[in-house]
Amino acid sequence: MRVVLIGGTSNSGKSTVAEALAERLGFEHRSTDGLARHPGRPWRTPEREVPPHVAEHYATLTADELIASVLAHYEGLRPRIEELITDRALTGAPGLVLEGSALWPGWVARLAVPRTAAVWLTADDAVVRDRVRAAGRYEEATEEERLLMDRFLARTGRYQALMVDAVEALGLDRVDSGDGRTAAELADAVLAAVDLQERPGR
Repeated sequence: MRVVLIGGTSNSGKSTVAEALAERLGFEHRSTDGLARHPGRPWRTPEREVPPHVAEHYATLTADELIASVLAHYEGLRPRIEELITDRALTGAPGLVLEGSALWPGWVARLAVPRTAAVWLTADDAVVRDRVRAAGRYEEATEEERLLMDRFLARTGRYQALMVDAVEALGLDRVDSGDGRTAAELADAVLAAVDLQERPGR
């Protein structure tokens, strides 16, 4: 394998596991978020305020509109992602662990790029909710800030449900990242799935 793809919903542990896996393999770690950013996470951090357009995005769109918006964004990224995967798999460039929610199972399953493997991370909705609320300091947040986080969580849960349905329908591999295993243990689980994998890109 020269490219390992790790998909999953937001806050499923993709970045942490991908970083551990890349270090193990001596590969580069990249995120699809670095190619183009959809409205980001709608909660404050010590380093970052929520931009007005991000707050408006989550405050004004319904859950169905939010999921449609993010899926359209990911579809728009697909040609660039496929080009990156193909370049790393075929040119002798350094290996790559690429993670991101933009790695949608439907088109990844159709990849005809050799030496490429893919695994999706999942976590119970309660695990994702607790991670988001901890990151956004939900208990200390205002009512408006909580609303934005709740809308984000609604979109995240809907995305994961659709993603899991697609993964299972296509017979792809997924790993539960919310069962208390360490990043190193989850990297082991991803590698075990990769070793047995016949799709995609074999």
